[in-house]
Amino acid sequence: MCGIVGIWDFKNRVDRSILKKMRDVMEHRGPDDKGSYVDNQIGLAQRRLSIIDLSKKGRQPMSNEDGSLWITYNGEIYNFKDIKIKLEQRGHKFKSDTDTEVIIHAYEEYGERCLSMFNGMFAFCIWDSNKKQFFLARDRLGQKPLVYYQDKDKFIFASELKAILEYPYVNKDISDEAVSHYLSFGYVPTPLCIFENMKKLPPGHYAVLDRNNNIFVKEYWNLNLGNTIKKTEKEYCEDILMHLKDATEKRMISDVPLGAFLSGGIDSSAVVAMMSKITDNVKTFSIGFEEQDFDETKYARKIAEMFNTDHKEKIVRMDAAKLLDKLVWHYNEPYADSSAIPTYYLCEMTRKDVTVALSGDAGDESFLGYTRYVPDKYEKISKTIPNMLKPAMSGAGKIFFPETSSRAIFQKIGRRMELLSMKEEEQYLEWLSNFDSYHKEKIIQERLKNYNSKNVLLEQTKNYSDTILKKQYFDFKHYLSDDILVKVDIASMAHSLEVRSPFLDHNLVEYASKIPWNVKMKGNITKYILKKSLEPVLPKDILYRKKTGFAVPLVHWFRKDLRSMGYDVLLNKETINRGYFDRYAVRKLLNRHNNGENHAYRIWNLLFLEKWFRRFAD
Repeated sequence: MCGIVGIWDFKNRVDRSILKKMRDVMEHRGPDDKGSYVDNQIGLAQRRLSIIDLSKKGRQPMSNEDGSLWITYNGEIYNFKDIKIKLEQRGHKFKSDTDTEVIIHAYEEYGERCLSMFNGMFAFCIWDSNKKQFFLARDRLGQKPLVYYQDKDKFIFASELKAILEYPYVNKDISDEAVSHYLSFGYVPTPLCIFENMKKLPPGHYAVLDRNNNIFVKEYWNLNLGNTIKKTEKEYCEDILMHLKDATEKRMISDVPLGAFLSGGIDSSAVVAMMSKITDNVKTFSIGFEEQDFDETKYARKIAEMFNTDHKEKIVRMDAAKLLDKLVWHYNEPYADSSAIPTYYLCEMTRKDVTVALSGDAGDESFLGYTRYVPDKYEKISKTIPNMLKPAMSGAGKIFFPETSSRAIFQKIGRRMELLSMKEEEQYLEWLSNFDSYHKEKIIQERLKNYNSKNVLLEQTKNYSDTILKKQYFDFKHYLSDDILVKVDIASMAHSLEVRSPFLDHNLVEYASKIPWNVKMKGNITKYILKKSLEPVLPKDILYRKKTGFAVPLVHWFRKDLRSMGYDVLLNKETINRGYFDRYAVRKLLNRHNNGENHAYRIWNLLFLEKWFRRFAD
């Protein structure tokens, strides 16, 4: 893993000292080595976390033999040795044992078609001096970040937004659209960035920047959820285990110590089970919490004992107030997923023993593991109501069961009736959002009311008619790449730890996409086919226990330890004067939470946003 940065200044020579400053603000992403390359108006730089070929031959930026191509790269290509053999057969010469050099020569041989050859996670930029262009690319599912800034005079890219902000002449105008969507989702959805002149390169895309400062972004891979194959249940199970074992084995290639996160859930337990088939020396890591309702270490311990791993666990007392400022700095943009807190602690603990850790991320997206995929009774009732009656029932809900009712059950009934007028995928977004449309409308000022977050979902899912597939596709395109993978990348890189997930192997993801959704989920049983495939290797009380997730007790914190912070920060004159929120509505939200309602995630959302403004925008 690494931190990369680059500049194309269309007017002046690149200032090497500025480039180094931008590079070194990401030292946490690569503490082992550093390098830079400047050729007049072009500058590339990198901080290196050495994983494969620890010698100085792996230093970046790296060039081909004649120096016509230069690359700065972040990630791992797990099949690089196979690609290297093919390239050597075509006459290419190599000076290192790195995957970085394989990317350069693959591009030299195949151009943008090289991307289809790579199995791994990556974000890179190649300066092609013959064509006078930048070639930037990001892996299929968005495991590695790439953000860029563009104005009439320059183009800048980096692994992290904070590196771009080190450049002295960057426009820092805030995107109101990004703020609005952040309130809904808890993250800024790709390709938007919190700053107007910045964008994220979407997963599965590459970009070409030419000498005239024109950028062309093109998709090279997408997930197709509709093209299913028909097999027996036994065949599905055998194929899943084959793909998972192969994906795990590929991700165990390393020249440094390697281990695995172990929560005791299905996905991380499955990865540990596969690792144990490959080696007898598996290191596992778990954290637990003082709050027993949020502690799952007993399940992790059971799996560790079952596979005889070298297991370490730590009980932590989460100090959210102390950690918040650190999270704001590391996450670069407003980011409201509170599970970043335990993830940060887990990575901190794990890095003391290993440099690479395997995880179970993406199992839920591929195999329908979230309970929100299961249609609840209200969705089923909604389908029986004629469309012509739904608007009237929605209006009746607002009148007879208003949100201002003193009884929570009346509020819930009114909210459910209001949702009847929405499409099923819009209802999905309502329940997924930090701020659903009702609460968002109450709190925001006029400047944010022109942006409807439903359009993000509707645009992404317009090619699907099935509601389950719409939900799954949206989660792949945004929740996975903009929330889950950002969380893991930032938390791990904060501690110079590389995290790899076998469930993100594109071959496994593509195979899972061909399994009909009613095979992946049966009735109320989520992940049905994955659980069946794992029955020979994992105990049933692990496979079929209730899903809990990596939760934290926010609801209690904002009534105790964080109560004063919520009022002090969110009702501060500086916060209100930004013109985004109504002071009375914010106070009402805080009061209602302290009087028994649960608005913890909304308060955390607002608090992180304001802390971000003070750190990066003021």
